[in-house]
Amino acid sequence: MAEIVLEHLTKEFAGKSLAVDDVSLTITDGEFMVLVGPSGCGKTTLLRSIGGLEGATDGRIIIGGRDVTKLPPGDRDLAMVFQNYALYPHMTVRENLGYSLRVHKTPKKEIAQRVERVARLLGLEDLLSRRPRELSGGQQQRVAMGRAIIREPAAFLMDEPLSNLDAKLSDSMRTSLQQLHGRLGTTTVYVTHDQVEAMTLGHRVAVMRDGKIQQVDAPQRLYREPTNVFVAAFIGSPAMNLVKGQLLNGDVVIGTELKLPVPESRRPVGHEGEVIVGLRPEAFSDAAFADAGLPRLEVTVRVLEELGSDTHVFFEVDAEPVIIEAAHSDDPDDDLTLLTVRERALFTARVEPRSEARLGGTLSLAVDTSQLYFFSPETGENLLLK
Repeated sequence: MAEIVLEHLTKEFAGKSLAVDDVSLTITDGEFMVLVGPSGCGKTTLLRSIGGLEGATDGRIIIGGRDVTKLPPGDRDLAMVFQNYALYPHMTVRENLGYSLRVHKTPKKEIAQRVERVARLLGLEDLLSRRPRELSGGQQQRVAMGRAIIREPAAFLMDEPLSNLDAKLSDSMRTSLQQLHGRLGTTTVYVTHDQVEAMTLGHRVAVMRDGKIQQVDAPQRLYREPTNVFVAAFIGSPAMNLVKGQLLNGDVVIGTELKLPVPESRRPVGHEGEVIVGLRPEAFSDAAFADAGLPRLEVTVRVLEELGSDTHVFFEVDAEPVIIEAAHSDDPDDDLTLLTVRERALFTARVEPRSEARLGGTLSLAVDTSQLYFFSPETGENLLLK
């Protein structure tokens, strides 16, 4: 195991903007660190830089107290797992697992022992004689994991290893990854665009945009205390509802329909006037099951998603929405901005499954104002953290 320290790491590709922009980050020994963000945010380039697959333009990479910035991948004592399993098709599972040990001339007896041990750990004992084409996607991914584990590296680097799996299998593999890390305790850096993976796997999560880390924190703190509007919008499913509003005399006014009292604990210190207002879908509930003291809002149900465990109600609010777009991509025509304004806001409310909400019908919603968020319209920073 090893601590990974990044000091002002920068990676610039010729003729392009910075893929990784002055990133400093310490990943502690045994930590499971997740890098998450939209496509083009720099998370994979950052991972590949740690692994030595991309040369750093500037800054340092220190692994286990050793400066590896200029070292080739093979000298960094890291094992990598990618979304394409990269198994040798002509080799059996046993041969795939033991390949790296054979290359390093490990004694045959030790190879056999380590292959058996890893196969037991991953439930591959009955598959050792099969070839990759005879395996399911989940089984191939376990073999790819096993090939990394068998090396007993200082750290694992994983680049979207579950992205090729279907939803049910991905859920199962995610649970297996948690259990595996609990047993091995090896430092792990894991890249994903899937916030569910990020929130469930990471001891800490680093949210990236445009090559920079926006916030590094424990998953629940990212959710409860986002440092800016980008993190607030990215973390949470369904996403936070964001609109332009006005803070006036202890109330927040949203469009022409909604005026809510702001609890003292949620009032930004020294700020009045225009703000970006955030309300997560779970801040709403069907008024029939809510505290009678909460403010009410009568809405027309435009879209209804009944998911069994809860129900999502979509309704319009006569206010300017704030849409947080993805980071820039490599496509020169895909120049997305941080804030895109549309005419009306479409809000999402997560309500009780026993709600009698009906498509096209009217529903009374209660609003928990203790879950109000406020962000600066100029900088996007969370005004409640100032």
